[in-house]
Amino acid sequence: MVAHRGASGYRPEHTRASYELAVELGADFIEPDLVMTRDGVLVDRHEPDVSETTDIADHPELSERRRTKLVDGQSVTGWFTEDLTLTELRTLRARERLPELRSSEYDDRFGVLTFEECLQLRETLSDEAGRPIGIMPEVKHPTYLHDHGLDAATELVRLLRAHGLDDPQAPVWVQCFEPTFLAELRRRHGLGVATVLLTEAEGGPWDLRARSATYEGLLAPEGLAELARSVDGVAPGKEQVIPRREDGTLAEPTSLVRDAHDAGLLVVPWTFRTENAFLPTELRLGAAPAGRGDGEGEVRAFLEAGVDGLFCDHPDVGVAERHR
Repeated sequence: MVAHRGASGYRPEHTRASYELAVELGADFIEPDLVMTRDGVLVDRHEPDVSETTDIADHPELSERRRTKLVDGQSVTGWFTEDLTLTELRTLRARERLPELRSSEYDDRFGVLTFEECLQLRETLSDEAGRPIGIMPEVKHPTYLHDHGLDAATELVRLLRAHGLDDPQAPVWVQCFEPTFLAELRRRHGLGVATVLLTEAEGGPWDLRARSATYEGLLAPEGLAELARSVDGVAPGKEQVIPRREDGTLAEPTSLVRDAHDAGLLVVPWTFRTENAFLPTELRLGAAPAGRGDGEGEVRAFLEAGVDGLFCDHPDVGVAERHR
């Protein structure tokens, strides 16, 4: 069970407290998203823009850093990690990204972690739990970072090797929405850890836009056979495994799990959350979007469809259903 940005349903995502709680709740892996600072440090944030996940808007000394940029072709206005040094980023405090659905009581209690700190925390949590805790870093927008003069791959490989994690048996899966990045980790850097390609129902990977490649095509049987030459698994949006009908109810599973397994790939869909706003219609309890529905029922449906793991904001729900 992968704790998506930690136990992000209960604590602000990507914080030490979120990861600690995730392991306490039984998660097998913690999942940090990685972007980079101006001085080339991998840090743990959902996106390069930190407007929604920190208190940066309350820092007048950084007000002139607000920019509008194109991130993978989309216009985004905010404050970006690649415009900030690590020292400047350290002055910020983490905040709940979904305050309309989740409690903000833990806002401003925790700082921003570096990836190296996440690796150190993984070691500590493994010792405390008495079991190996895996880490599943997602490198966000590597082509975008490269265009800003930042080399996420080299720094990622350096840190994994420094912590003795460059091994096929290491509890590490590197994930990304860009297949070229994952292939280059092996081909150019010789990284030996497992990799997984993230996909979603619409669009295609930014690094393959010149080829008009789509995620749908990559997950067709012939696409999966090709992917199996460079990755170990796929992490599809959950609607790619079990679609939803127009009324919001769960339909029959697609052939993706079977097709991926036939190609020798594991399947770990995202993201499972217990709030009504994210659940199929038949599993919602009450009308309030923030209300907790039958998240267990959704997890159960996907486990019965044969997936190999799940990304969960509420890892205790996934762990309980797996045990059941």
